[in-house]
Amino acid sequence: MPAGPDTAAPLAAAAAAGAAAGDAQPPAGSAAAGRGPCTAAAAASGLAPQAAAAAAAAAAKRRWRGLLLALIGAVAFSGKAIIVKLAYRYGVDAVTLIMLRMLFALPLFVLLAWWAGRGRPPLTRRDRLAVGLLGFCGYYLASFLDFAGLQYVSASLERLIQYLGPTLVLLLGRVLLGRRVARLQLLALAISYVGVALVFAQEVRLEGADVALGSALVFASTLSYALYLLYSGEVVPRLGALRLTGLATSVACVLCIAQYLLLRPWASALQLAPAVWWLSVLNATACTFAPVLLVMMAIERIGATAASQAGMIGPLATIAMGVLILGEPLTGWVVAGTVLVLAGVAVLGRVR
Repeated sequence: MPAGPDTAAPLAAAAAAGAAAGDAQPPAGSAAAGRGPCTAAAAASGLAPQAAAAAAAAAAKRRWRGLLLALIGAVAFSGKAIIVKLAYRYGVDAVTLIMLRMLFALPLFVLLAWWAGRGRPPLTRRDRLAVGLLGFCGYYLASFLDFAGLQYVSASLERLIQYLGPTLVLLLGRVLLGRRVARLQLLALAISYVGVALVFAQEVRLEGADVALGSALVFASTLSYALYLLYSGEVVPRLGALRLTGLATSVACVLCIAQYLLLRPWASALQLAPAVWWLSVLNATACTFAPVLLVMMAIERIGATAASQAGMIGPLATIAMGVLILGEPLTGWVVAGTVLVLAGVAVLGRVR
């Protein structure tokens, strides 16, 4: 990664100090002049450890900042399910709720797409088609199915199912692109799916058959987003990650708003409780747009692997907020399932 200002500043200061020390000439007859150039070289060499120490301290500071950004982003992403569950308590449906979220998010992502696209060549016809398809499957369809599924399952189970995304990318890569799957990767898949099965079985026993419908919807959402991740890798090198995210999400926002206008009376949203509007604003900003920027800033500082590992706090954060805010039960089955899912993802992340 390129050195940021925190790293460059101490190095520049050390270089300036070294240049000043090299240019200064001791007055004739002084003790320094009597020691000669060897002593001057030794003094200059003493700056190297100082510069190295300063650079190391700045790099450590950068890593900690990157890790903090990744953790905050993961927790903010996790709050989405909590806000959706709170909004459903006011009788709103999935079509209206996702429209409100995307309505408030649209200006932010349009601005992001414009900012990330400055100085870049315009989109080709192929790029526009790719952005449209990725926006449809990655953000519109995945978001709508997720919102619909949250009507029937707990926030904890929803988050665990979504965390199967890396395993689905692996399976889709094998089926669609013919990529090889190692035995250790298959073991990771098995561990993760056993964990989700434990929590799913417990919720079915307690809540009934609607849990199966909700789980199927959330799983379909995860599958749709896995397709986005699989094929976006071909578009990111041309457009850049932030520009693609801004453009694809803007497409999804327009689709969600159009869906609402086709399926609901446009004025029906005005009759909703004010809390639904405020929750949607919070969802669009703190749980949708802000985490995108936070995670991208974290990747810039610590890399995608470390940021992904920090993101493993997501399911834990969702479960904790579900217990504290929504009053969802924290059972041994949920704990065991969460541990297995995180273990499976961790094993998958170590395979190269």
